[in-house]
Amino acid sequence: MSATSLQDRLLIAADQALRALAAPPAASRPSPAAALDEPELTAEEREQSAALMRVNHAGEIAAQALYSGQAIMARTDATRAHLLEAAAEEEDHLAWCAGRIDELGGRKSLLDPVWYAGSFALGVLAGAAGDDKSLGFIAETEDQVEAHIDDHLGRLPDADTKSRAILDQMASDEARHGKSARLQGGTELPRSVKSVMAAGGEILRKTALKL
Repeated sequence: MSATSLQDRLLIAADQALRALAAPPAASRPSPAAALDEPELTAEEREQSAALMRVNHAGEIAAQALYSGQAIMARTDATRAHLLEAAAEEEDHLAWCAGRIDELGGRKSLLDPVWYAGSFALGVLAGAAGDDKSLGFIAETEDQVEAHIDDHLGRLPDADTKSRAILDQMASDEARHGKSARLQGGTELPRSVKSVMAAGGEILRKTALKL
């Protein structure tokens, strides 16, 4: 088990939850859209982009919770450090999506606390299965998120270059996180587990698109 005390891990998890749900997200990297001019979008296009970015923001809320739950249960400091490093980059994604939603005049998902709580519980369960399975869970999650982002890139209005730049960078980061988790020893998950994960992700995406 990690040398970090359980009390310390719980305090870190509580801090992460508060920052994800209650504090304005802060990015360590500038948004990929920062240098781009605001595109001219119709009201319908702005609404479409805002809804898609709301889904992506909800997904990043879930990612923060997932990594946090897994970090609590990590067996080694090396695995825990890997999880928290990836979570820091996911926090960039959270901030970028939140900023873009604001620019589009949209809103975040009303169910963000639900996404966080459910994903945190999943993270704890995945972490309890052992570091190899926990890292495998991350790798599969990132594969599914990358596919979801590719789908959204195809659904964004063509003119919305700012949202597109954000999603392009997010997809690149997710692919790297998945590859890194496998290199760290993540094992392949059973097909049945992958199917359940995909179903859960689809519920989040369809619900957050409206709520």
